[in-house]
Amino acid sequence: MSLQSATLPTEEIPILDMGPYLAGEAGALESLASQLRHAQENVGFYFIVNHGVPRGLIHQAYEELRRFFALPEDEKRKLKINAQRIGYVPAKSSVYVTSTVNQNTKPDLNEVILKVRERRDDHPAIIAGRSFHGPNQWPDDETLPGFRANLTAYYDAIEGLGYKMLAVYARALDLPANYFDPFFTDPMWTTRNAFYPGSPVAEDNQFGISPHRDHGFITFLPLSEEPGLQIQTPHGDWIPAEQVEDAIIVNTGEFMNRWTNGRFIATPHRVVPPRHDRYSIAFFFNPTWDTEAVPLDTCVSADNPPRFDPINIHDYLDWYINENFNKDGGGKRDEAEA
Repeated sequence: MSLQSATLPTEEIPILDMGPYLAGEAGALESLASQLRHAQENVGFYFIVNHGVPRGLIHQAYEELRRFFALPEDEKRKLKINAQRIGYVPAKSSVYVTSTVNQNTKPDLNEVILKVRERRDDHPAIIAGRSFHGPNQWPDDETLPGFRANLTAYYDAIEGLGYKMLAVYARALDLPANYFDPFFTDPMWTTRNAFYPGSPVAEDNQFGISPHRDHGFITFLPLSEEPGLQIQTPHGDWIPAEQVEDAIIVNTGEFMNRWTNGRFIATPHRVVPPRHDRYSIAFFFNPTWDTEAVPLDTCVSADNPPRFDPINIHDYLDWYINENFNKDGGGKRDEAEA
């Protein structure tokens, strides 16, 4: 049964204040979990404020993206995406053909550099050559001094925020607060650091990033100075992700949707071609690579039996990339078929 309330609209993005929860106030976890439950069952997106990630850290991360994407093309291509699905992806490398909300046919107008969690050289996943695990490709310090250190500091802060959100999601799903902890011993998070050129020459049905749903558990996205992100409401309207000062916008991915047996919705979204240059840092907080999305007991009932076959997060992301990206983007999509 939906927990939608007449006092909580579903045609706008809710704002959740994390301050009391992070301060350890009595009852704050349950209160925040209740608000999150409504947001994830009815909207699929929400803003968080007082989230503990310093404004300066976010600002510096965006400055690093401006510096990187201003490099000459040959410098960026030195970090071309590799077999581990890490590195630079040139513009027009993706068409989200797995989307069920739009028949996407034109390549997206963005370029990207993909990063993952930093791991030691002797980490088992590194030794095995498992994709989405590293090592990362970085420009040298002579080319971009401070780039690696500043972005890594930001990623570490968002990973810490992701861990703090696990208890909130667990309680929102009527599970013990520590339920998700064993699934995040070595999270397979990835980041999509993107540049959308301002006022591009766009064809019909062409976007900065075409209408799609994210792939993973949850996504963290600090708001960009330049608007462009839009989400689709339950009634099918596209609304802008309005600027909320110092907020991070969070949304459910398809893996979470499968894990919750459809209870937490993965909402379609898109980026329209912006008027001015736009940068974004999407952080996909995913569990350890072999975690399977087996529908949770609290999300299964006689009226809502299991709807999805189990699949692990690594295999799901692998399929998602292969289908939606061409070889320049690390995938296997055939341009002629698209």
